[in-house]
Amino acid sequence: MTEDRLVFWGTGDAMGVPRVYCGCEVCEEARAEGVNRRMRSMVAVESGKEQDRFLIDCGPDWRMQMEMRGIRTIDTILVTHAHFDHIGGLPEWADQCRWTGIRGNLYAPGEVLEAIRARYPWLDRNLELRETEPGLRLGGWSIAGWRVNHGQNGYSYAYRLEKENFAWVYCPDSIGLSEEETRPMRNADLLVLGTSFVREEAEYSTRSVYDMREAAELLAEIKPARAIYTHMSHDVDLNRLPDLPANVSAARTGTAVDLNDPARNRNRKLGGMHDER
Repeated sequence: MTEDRLVFWGTGDAMGVPRVYCGCEVCEEARAEGVNRRMRSMVAVESGKEQDRFLIDCGPDWRMQMEMRGIRTIDTILVTHAHFDHIGGLPEWADQCRWTGIRGNLYAPGEVLEAIRARYPWLDRNLELRETEPGLRLGGWSIAGWRVNHGQNGYSYAYRLEKENFAWVYCPDSIGLSEEETRPMRNADLLVLGTSFVREEAEYSTRSVYDMREAAELLAEIKPARAIYTHMSHDVDLNRLPDLPANVSAARTGTAVDLNDPARNRNRKLGGMHDER
């Protein structure tokens, strides 16, 4: 079995933490480079072979995230949806491809690629824009995507990735999912779920991402073996988290998770996780 792992390069919501205008306790702690400093949500899927590494999403912090990891080139990125916090780094990635002579592979559902082309019509000079439908394989993972409700912000896509005897789901932007939308999440060894707030007080019709209270209700329904929260705003203080359900944790920048051997990870809240800083 290959030693695959998931590394959280960013765990923040659309605005990141700290907010430039904000003096709240969480933002001040983040300015001191504490645990609450969060770049926009992005993850790397890695194995023992560097050429098999790929990213999910490419937000506006992509360049700094690459620098922090000491990585100079990426040739494959999978995108969940065409909001700026998930695609704002694509022009810089295309520039990396141009200067290094790599023709990058950008994967996304057809309608997401259309929106990306509309915003960045020059990308195909240096990137191959490839549709994910009806499914694809990256780094040995079989990947299937489906549309999920993103509330007031329209839609996003979630992805289920399967390899050997491990299945996990990445869903950073969703709310109020239907039974049909949650069906591919069931029987997962790991669910990565966006939770922007501990408890969001805004009118439900104006919202776009689960809060942690609602996420706990979702998890009780679909029962993943483990869940990790990401896409967190400055409402979330990692030093003072609420009581989370069993087998649930909140990601930090640099958190790395083993994507192997479900028996090793099942029923262990933090098993197979460590931080790389």
